[in-house]
Amino acid sequence: MFTVLTRQPCEQAGLKALYRTPTIIALVVLLVSIVVLVSITVIQIHKQEVLPPELKYGIVLDAGSSRTTVYVYQWPAEKENNTGVVSQTFKCSVKGSGISSYGNNPQDVPKAFEDCMQKVKGQVPSHLHESTPIHLGATAGMRLLRLQNETAANEVLESIQSYFKSQPFDFRGAQIISGEEEGVYGWITANYLMGNFLEKNLWHMWVHPHGVETIGALDLGGASTQISFVAGEKVDLNTSDIMQVSLYGYVYTLYTHSFQCYGRNEAEKKFLAMLLQNSPTKTHLTNPCYPRDYSTSFTMGHVFDSLCTADQRPERYNPDDIITFEGTGDASLCNAKVASLFDFKACRDQETCSFDGVYQPKIKGPFVAFAGFYYTASALNLSGSFSLDTFNSSTWNFCSQNWSELPLLLPKLDEVYARSYCFSANYIYHLLVNGYKFTEETWPQIQFKKEVGNSSIAWSLGYMLSLTNQIPAESPLIRLPIEPPIFVGILAFFTAAALLCLAFLVYLCSASRKKRRSEHAFDHAVDSE
Repeated sequence: MFTVLTRQPCEQAGLKALYRTPTIIALVVLLVSIVVLVSITVIQIHKQEVLPPELKYGIVLDAGSSRTTVYVYQWPAEKENNTGVVSQTFKCSVKGSGISSYGNNPQDVPKAFEDCMQKVKGQVPSHLHESTPIHLGATAGMRLLRLQNETAANEVLESIQSYFKSQPFDFRGAQIISGEEEGVYGWITANYLMGNFLEKNLWHMWVHPHGVETIGALDLGGASTQISFVAGEKVDLNTSDIMQVSLYGYVYTLYTHSFQCYGRNEAEKKFLAMLLQNSPTKTHLTNPCYPRDYSTSFTMGHVFDSLCTADQRPERYNPDDIITFEGTGDASLCNAKVASLFDFKACRDQETCSFDGVYQPKIKGPFVAFAGFYYTASALNLSGSFSLDTFNSSTWNFCSQNWSELPLLLPKLDEVYARSYCFSANYIYHLLVNGYKFTEETWPQIQFKKEVGNSSIAWSLGYMLSLTNQIPAESPLIRLPIEPPIFVGILAFFTAAALLCLAFLVYLCSASRKKRRSEHAFDHAVDSE
């Protein structure tokens, strides 16, 4: 009598094997390893923290005709569409006059910078001094000195270069920028600060504002004045006053023109020279733009040593001769006299012409007027936007005051500026109304501003924004939740554990199948017998 063995499928044999303790342990370790591998991978990918690179700094010296101002800017090392998001962190006014006044003693220029530079060193982290670029840009004052005496201008720049090469910063050079560059950089500054290039969205990301128009820029310096705005479609592209500007991934077609010798200080010298030309006496004259009961004296050299008054210079004159000007406070006569500084007839009533025969497309959109424009309006107790009638009535009222009454109108009385505000106001009127063609309707679109937030409206910020296009961006740093060596170690350990467990389970399954075959062969042999 023989015992009959029943047949069992491979799955039943494998199932019996899986119930054994080592098999259960292997299966649990495999599942745990898979869960750990998936979890740490998800955490490492989705929980990483992006750290912005360290801030970068830049220094710009605005070497104007009447003063030099030092600006310190900073921006994140990673950039938005290849242009840095720049902010002003420090400002210092250099004592004394502009660098163009050092034509006869260029070796003395560095002494003027020393006080501000010591303060700047404290504003930039010491470990970043060597990598912080510093630029000096000279404007109309040095442009005039170069035309008048190129050797003297070069000696001033060489003295500046020698000084800054001994400083700890990365000196990139001292250069005289063109009037057009000054205008473009001023336009860039104004629009950047007004938020016309970038704005933060709800997720605190910098984006280009949708549907925002740019703003025109009006800059009045001591030796030149600039106008810049985005030109319309119908413009003469062949003129040198039209240029393409690329910022934050956008291209702008810009009209910009700089009027040399039409800055406030040089224009007043031309005005004084004109009064001298039309006066029978050359030693004692009246000035309708100076306040009543005010008088001052200048040397002939003060008026005629400038290149801007060279064509008005008498054939024979002694630069040391003294001229006395006595104010009459005649607002109407002042306005009429100032108008003669401009050659409006050269435009022959053309709409696309400002004055002196200079091409200018029709103005469009809002404008911001800064520097000398702002300071003059402020003296009239005006700021922001206001009507042309308000400006004219304020000008008339100011020009009608006695010298003794001005301290009541001006919180800080500086004689050099106070005596000239009446001239400046009338000069601005003719420049903007008869020159640039602002009307009663478009005048309120001008905002007279000094700064936006904590940043001054000046060409230097636009200059730094433009320069950041040339500074390589740094990649953002990524902080991982698990340090890479630890992550790799954990990954390797649990991967190995999973593979070993899988191999062990495969081995068990294979052993079960072999056992099944041997049992099947045994049954077959029994049946045969």
